Amino acid sequence: MRTLDPLVVDRDVAAAVGLVLDDVLRCRLDEAEAADHVFAADLARRVAAFTRAGGRRRRSQLLWWSARACGGGAPEADAVLRTAAALELIQTCALIHDDVMDGSPLRRGRPSVHVAVDARYGTAGRPRPYGTFGGSAAVLAGDLALAWADDVFAEAAEGAAHAREAARVWRRMRTEMVAGQYLDLHAQATGGSSPGRALRTALLKTGLYSVAHPLVLGATLAGAPPERVDALHEAGRCAGIAFQLRDDLQGAFGDPSVTGKPAGEDLREGKATYLVTLARAHCAERGDAEGARLLDQVVGASEATEDELRRVCDVLVSSGALDRVVVRIEQLRRRATAALAAAGLPPEATRRLGRLLADLCGPADGTETPPEESPGLAGSRDAGLLIGGSR
Repeated sequence: MRTLDPLVVDRDVAAAVGLVLDDVLRCRLDEAEAADHVFAADLARRVAAFTRAGGRRRRSQLLWWSARACGGGAPEADAVLRTAAALELIQTCALIHDDVMDGSPLRRGRPSVHVAVDARYGTAGRPRPYGTFGGSAAVLAGDLALAWADDVFAEAAEGAAHAREAARVWRRMRTEMVAGQYLDLHAQATGGSSPGRALRTALLKTGLYSVAHPLVLGATLAGAPPERVDALHEAGRCAGIAFQLRDDLQGAFGDPSVTGKPAGEDLREGKATYLVTLARAHCAERGDAEGARLLDQVVGASEATEDELRRVCDVLVSSGALDRVVVRIEQLRRRATAALAAAGLPPEATRRLGRLLADLCGPADGTETPPEESPGLAGSRDAGLLIGGSR
């Protein structure tokens, strides 16, 4: 694949990452087909399709604009774009595994991988020791995505000026991602999570992995000084927690046509979100036995009715938990903005990254910030944006 001009990538980062992914996935699918055509059709092609269809490429955009803001130009462009492709693959791994662990039937409005495989073979009603055939196959699909992600990152970092430092960030990111997912499961199993523990889970599961580490990876690959890396890490940490808290609100109150998942799914799964743990704490403090009973009986009940979910949502509102989460999101948004300003980036870079972080924090009511218009990679190079210089 030809190297993309950074000025052209600036015009549409998501499209540029898509081109790199096409190149990467084409090679991986050829290798999978050479191994076995059934494996390639059932797993490898599903992983590739899932990754190609992946959302708005927020992590990739954070990575790219962080690198550009810190002086990254033509010499770093290929490494940054391929690292972005690796991020998209590790996200595929996380989402496929998450759907298996949560038993989620839908992802982005379409059947989850484990559901699709079971539908392909008619095995949904044939349980294995740890789920159905589709569930077991989806675990392997997630493993394959993770293996591809590591391979792509290793190829991206090879020969890069700051490969060793970037590799340390990559290793820490993977470990913290798994730690956060485990804490999420642990809280569901034990029911013992506090608001503080829920925030810690949000930080590890989403805040660092989805926002802080992509920013740090971009800055590191561009050779940014430690104080600038630290400021970007803090901005990403705050915006990332806000993003997870906002996601928690959508999990309880969201419109399925927007979220792509069934209404109240997080409540049925028994997720010990910051929102739910605040409501539990309030009920305990105020002696609200009825509210506490409702939370205990409905949160985590897979067969909860729509009326029961509505009543739980009423408790989340009347307890003040919803308002407190909204306030916390706004506090985190302000802290992220202040940390970004402290990074000392060029004004245009601050605007670009600020818009991305604001989009992640989002309005607390769950509405979406309209994406910035982009004419795509075919747009005029004269309209390209140069941030930090293209060396």
